[in-house]
Amino acid sequence: MVEPLLKVVDLVQHFRISQGFFRVPKIVRAVDGVNLEIHPGKTLGLVGESGCGKSTLARSIIRLYRPTSGKVLFQGSDLAQQEGDALLRTRQNIQMVFQDPHSSLNPRMTIFEIIREPLDIYVRRGLLKMNRGQIEKRVLELMDHVGLSHRWSNRYPHEFSGGQRQRVGIARALALSPKLILADEPVSSLDVSIQAQILNLIKTIRREYQQSYLFISHDLAVVQHICDTVAVMYLGVIVEKAPARELARRPLHPYSQALYSAAPIPDPIKERARRRIILQGDVPSPVSERVGCYFHDRCPHRMPRCQVEKPQLQEVEPGRSVACFLYDKGKSEPR
Repeated sequence: MVEPLLKVVDLVQHFRISQGFFRVPKIVRAVDGVNLEIHPGKTLGLVGESGCGKSTLARSIIRLYRPTSGKVLFQGSDLAQQEGDALLRTRQNIQMVFQDPHSSLNPRMTIFEIIREPLDIYVRRGLLKMNRGQIEKRVLELMDHVGLSHRWSNRYPHEFSGGQRQRVGIARALALSPKLILADEPVSSLDVSIQAQILNLIKTIRREYQQSYLFISHDLAVVQHICDTVAVMYLGVIVEKAPARELARRPLHPYSQALYSAAPIPDPIKERARRRIILQGDVPSPVSERVGCYFHDRCPHRMPRCQVEKPQLQEVEPGRSVACFLYDKGKSEPR
């Protein structure tokens, strides 16, 4: 059994805010007890509605946010407890590609300086041994690898298209040769033709570098195409986890079923024949207190126990886990 590269254990990320005229303190429960594993060379997809906590989870994993509680174990070392050089050493092996390729790049720096910056930081801190010539050679190699011409080295981010800016972001993430990349909807803001180019680039990099990925996306077809396993997130918790093709073929959790029923199928006959699941009501506020199953007020199969008991994510088939009272442990059919 191969040990996971990354193991997230009961991760909680809460934010304190003030609401109303009297500035009453409230708690936003963005991530509310997530457990995940990513194995070497594998890609885990993370899907769910906007605001369910996907991006917050990624930022908590890489320690852009300090987790409220829980563990983020990377090769056995807990990022949630690390500080200073220890955290910096671990972050050398975990990098992030952000959703917006415009706001994530410094507009005052050339793309050569942007890609070089991680190398400069680690060299200054004494965590990486490279001279100036080696750094410049590495930056040019990265530009070649992501399809950026050397002629563009002294240009600024605003001079590039969205797809080219995202290539700069990918090159920057690759600079330190990380073992794990967190890709937060890296193609959502791009045209469809450019999306295909970036996705093919990510697949090529993954194959050549043998890297692992946490791939966050709204596009279920993209997730099925690029990921090995998919986790479905709802209101800060994981409700289902399964192999990508199996989940697309037969989702088990009622929320997963509704999510996949909304994804378009490029076949008019199949599209007309399938049943669309329309959920009633709105997603509850992450500020409100929650008791029982977080999905119970929108679930078409809810039972009385769903309002008072919180289902735990449990394995119902080899490689498939669901957090739902419809399934007994070891079975995959509703009771």
